Amino acid sequence: MKVLIVGSGGREHAIAWSVAQSKRVDKIYCAPGNGGISQYAECVNIAAMEFDKLADFAQEHAIDLTIIGMDDPLVGGIVDVFEERGLRVFGPRKNAAIIEGSKSFSKDLMKKYGIPTCHYETFHSPEEALLYLENVTYPVVLKADGLALGKGVLICNTAEEAEAGIASLMLDKQFGTAGDTVVIEDFMTGREVSVLCYCDGTHIKPMTSAQDHKRAEDGDKGLNTGGMGTFSPSPFYTEDIQKFCEEKIYQPTMDAMKAEGRDFVGILFVGLMLTKDGPKVLEYNARFGDPEAQVVLPRMKNDIIDVMEACIDGRLDQIDLQFENNAAVCVVLASDGYPKSYEKGKLITGLENFEGKDGYYVFHAGTKLTDEGIVTNGGRVLGVTAKGSNLKEARANAYKATEWISFENKYMRHDIGKAIDEVNE
Repeated sequence: MKVLIVGSGGREHAIAWSVAQSKRVDKIYCAPGNGGISQYAECVNIAAMEFDKLADFAQEHAIDLTIIGMDDPLVGGIVDVFEERGLRVFGPRKNAAIIEGSKSFSKDLMKKYGIPTCHYETFHSPEEALLYLENVTYPVVLKADGLALGKGVLICNTAEEAEAGIASLMLDKQFGTAGDTVVIEDFMTGREVSVLCYCDGTHIKPMTSAQDHKRAEDGDKGLNTGGMGTFSPSPFYTEDIQKFCEEKIYQPTMDAMKAEGRDFVGILFVGLMLTKDGPKVLEYNARFGDPEAQVVLPRMKNDIIDVMEACIDGRLDQIDLQFENNAAVCVVLASDGYPKSYEKGKLITGLENFEGKDGYYVFHAGTKLTDEGIVTNGGRVLGVTAKGSNLKEARANAYKATEWISFENKYMRHDIGKAIDEVNE
């Protein structure tokens, strides 16, 4: 098979690595790709939002399967464009990707179909939002309705913070039109867990659990980011909790989307909060999480092509989804200053240290291949992932492996997976 992957981050590198393990695939392309993906795939200089150019490429090169990694093209309708041309593509159509593209849509869906989530209200004007904020209990959560690179969520502890947040999202347009509508939610407390699920429109199969670390600084301080590291599985996601989620959240979400005429085929990311009143949905995404994919995919035993094709063909129920009985931890190496301002073009050394080391991976997020070598080209530069027989060992291995890589202004959190220690104590 010939496979095309659309995207350029750590998630797409993890997908490319997984596809490269398939005995069914002999050629991989990635558009636009990055410096690390080029070791598995031929990178193609077409941007992820150039739908017609991507579809032209897929037709001209007789691509057997295109995998859409990113949220923007999915929400923009790239799957519809490919399907209209008779091309085989993995990901939800535009009318299903709205589950990530609009926070208000997903919250209304949960309310309508009785899927556990927190109380919320939706606002289309800053005046209405500010009026509502006069009578809430703090903290509250503000969410830009549209896509905001995983950063459009503000936790506000005071009225002043909330007012500033509304101004930032709705007046200053920090995230552009994503802030035209804002959802204000009650603040939930508990453990966060991410569960990625394969979906074929009718059936849904959850993968192993993971937990992301969104804040930029140690101790969950600092600004929200696209993710500073992950671990898998979550020790807090017990068999009982999984059973509850399968019965009350995962399958009901699939059934709700089908009832709305929005059959969901692809990856459904369910962000959960394990509250004292039981698991509740924080958010949905319509694709693999990044960096969650970097700890989940290396633990998957199945051929990813087999699973994705079963989703497209509506026969996911025939797949026995299996994961290794071990653990994985990913530590993101970022450019100092992320998620605000940071420098690019810093030479990365030490990548060769991962060659031939089983259970150690380095997934490229913001890198670029130049004549001098691979250089930094983004805020999140690399995801260093390591496996271990348990979470404690995987964490120690991952942090050891971060020392193998050097670049100027290298920055990382030092407490990824610290919650693991609390369980072990």
